[in-house]
Parts: sequence; C-alpha cells; structure tokens
Amino acid sequence: MSEPFTIAIDGPAAAGKGTISKAVAAHFQCAHLDTGLLYRVVGAQVLQGAEAIEVARSLTAEDLEIDGLRTAAVAQAASKVAVIAEVRAALLDFQRAFARRSGGAVLDGRDIGTVICPQAEVKLFVTASAEVRAKRRYDELIGRGETADLAQVIEDVRARDARDMDRAEAPLKPADDAHILDTSDLAIDQAVAQAIAVIDARR
Repeated sequence: MSEPFTIAIDGPAAAGKGTISKAVAAHFQCAHLDTGLLYRVVGAQVLQGAEAIEVARSLTAEDLEIDGLRTAAVAQAASKVAVIAEVRAALLDFQRAFARRSGGAVLDGRDIGTVICPQAEVKLFVTASAEVRAKRRYDELIGRGETADLAQVIEDVRARDARDMDRAEAPLKPADDAHILDTSDLAIDQAVAQAIAVIDARR
C-alpha cells in the first residue's frame, strides 16, 4: 500500500484485536498504532499524580515506549481517563494523522471506526464472550508472574465493558459498516486469516 489506507480495528478488552492488528499490519506491511497505549500513558501518569488532560495534551510518540503500561492497574486507570471528553479530544489529532500516513495504517482501539476514522476503508469489530476474554487476560497475567483471581478478572472485564459501552463520549460499539469478528471459538491464526480475508475483499 503506497497511498493512505486506514484499517480500523475496534473491540472490547482481551478480544484479540491487538494481536490481530499487529499481524494484519505485518501482513500488509503498514504501520500499526495501539491507540489504547495513548490512554495507558495518560492513566499511568495519573497514577503518579499527574493531571489527565495536561498529560494528554503534551503526549509524544516517545511516551508510548515507556515501561509498565501493561499492568492491570494501568489498564483500569486508562479506562477511567478515557471517559474524560477533554482527554479524548486532545488525542484525536494524533490518531487521525497517524491513520492517514502514506503506506497505510492499522489502528486498534475502542472508537476508531466510529469516531477517530469513520471514513476508514476497512472496519473490523473484534469481540468474544466476557468469560473467554477474562480467561485470556487471567492467563496473560499468570504468564507474566502476577497474582490473579479468575473470578475477579471476570468481574473487572465486565466492569470495564460497562464503563466503555456506557460512557457518554465515544462509547464502545461497532460501526454500522464494520465486519464483526467473534474470536470466542477461534485460534489466533484462524482469527488473523479471517481478518486478512475481509481486508483483501475490501481493498
């Protein structure tokens, strides 16, 4: 892809959209942005006492490289700052500029197809049941050596879903023209193959 070509991949936590997005970007040799990292950076700095809106307004690409952005505490903080309209507005231009870069771009998040890039050439909404997503997140935490309780992780996933779906600003929902990809019963290679097939059909 030499011309701008935006692939928007949305979905709830632990549905597999991050892994799928990276694989899709590698397959089509285009840039990838995990937009959730933007909110994780803000959330991480808020946990350290910073003010969310100020952090969002001063964000740079280098901030996405800092360590410690994948913890459960930062994920919860990110979800909380994401409901702040001024934070979302501050990060909007950053994401839109990335989306239209030459060579194409894959963006994954919660509102790419509905708010950030409503004109994206391809939109995918990656989802899975709350129980499946919670088990994936639990396995991920245990794999990193963290202590986790599966029942608590399920509760956290459902609480985050409710917060993301019910927020007034850019709620999590599929775009009207998005392809729904349910990964509940799919291995990751199957999910990636289906995503690539959808994109190929729409190019």
